[in-house]
Amino acid sequence: MKYAALLTNDAADVERWKTMSEAEAKAAREAELPKWNALFAEIAPYVRYGAELDEPATAKTVRVRNGETLITDGPYAEAKELIGGIFVLECERPRPGDLPRREGPARLARVGRAPAADRESDARRAGAGARVIGAA
Repeated sequence: MKYAALLTNDAADVERWKTMSEAEAKAAREAELPKWNALFAEIAPYVRYGAELDEPATAKTVRVRNGETLITDGPYAEAKELIGGIFVLECERPRPGDLPRREGPARLARVGRAPAADRESDARRAGAGARVIGAA
């Protein structure tokens, strides 16, 4: 089964990083990098794809209301956490302790996960000529 995992950071933590000098930010990243690398190495057999997201300020939010498309800069204004990256994992069923490890990056970020729809498998089960909404 596939699971989507969202890596989120506290908005205040993101703001704190912005106040660091370039040297301080580099040192902080270098201190955390081995912990993230260890987490990624541990889950690598299960990762189908993933991506780090750019700065929140580069985000756009698109809403359609009453037929009108509204595009605003940035993430949701009311967000207390910001999504910093995504993964799609494939495994039987992740156990609650599998991700994240308490002593690793989880103390700075939160990893939420939820089952992902598997439209390709749905289409195969439905038959070659069937079209399943959401399937490529």
